[in-house]
Amino acid sequence: RAIDWAVRRAEARAQRIELVAVVGGALGTVGEDAVVEDALAATGELLEAQAERIRAAAPSVPVSVRAEAGNPVRVLIEASSRSALLVIGSDYRGPGDGPARGAHGVRIAAGAACPVVVVPDFDTEGRSGVVVGIDGSSVSEHALRFAAAEADRLGEALVAVSVWTPLTAPRNDLAVYPDLYLENMQASTEEVLSLALAGIASDYPDLVVERRVERGYPSQVLNEIASGARLAVVGTHGRGALARFLLGSISQEVLGRLATVTAVVR
Repeated sequence: RAIDWAVRRAEARAQRIELVAVVGGALGTVGEDAVVEDALAATGELLEAQAERIRAAAPSVPVSVRAEAGNPVRVLIEASSRSALLVIGSDYRGPGDGPARGAHGVRIAAGAACPVVVVPDFDTEGRSGVVVGIDGSSVSEHALRFAAAEADRLGEALVAVSVWTPLTAPRNDLAVYPDLYLENMQASTEEVLSLALAGIASDYPDLVVERRVERGYPSQVLNEIASGARLAVVGTHGRGALARFLLGSISQEVLGRLATVTAVVR
């Protein structure tokens, strides 16, 4: 699914595809070299078979392959430094399956130098719209720009979502909030969304933009709205040498229960 998604986008944007597979887990045990060599040979054959499939289906897309031994997270993050987009798959198969099981995808999305698209293991054909989460940060501005460009290219509506969550405190789970507080939270969030979208109409005059300001928990609201969407886009808030390899909690929760194909933008 990840390969097919990447090929369709590369074909539309006249870009090339590099298929990368990593043989991981080597410990340096005596006799391990032969095992690694066999694994690399088998992996290379698998990649070449996929490359031939791409060449037959999309002959205009240049394809190369690379199989190497090492740490998958490190190799793919390094590959992202010279790529326009990194596309990976997830083992998440939809509601009822539990969250995605591997931590690699989250670590790759957090550390990559380019946007990362995560493709879940279920069919998303027939869906419409591109959903983007906006919180007023510079990172969410980058996510908005990515989402608007994708929506415009695909001829889809852009669904811009901002979510506000009431303050919580011990023993106030059943609290009744003052109407003025709720109204002000809604209004201030609407203002944040309006400011973020201010330049989109001039850059993409034909783009249909739907604004959604919702009360709730951000990752839950985003995934609910994205469950019928063609693509969802979120930002990562990693900054600095250490934080670069950490996702914001909302982005991590979105990736844990993917509602659709999801892009994480730095």
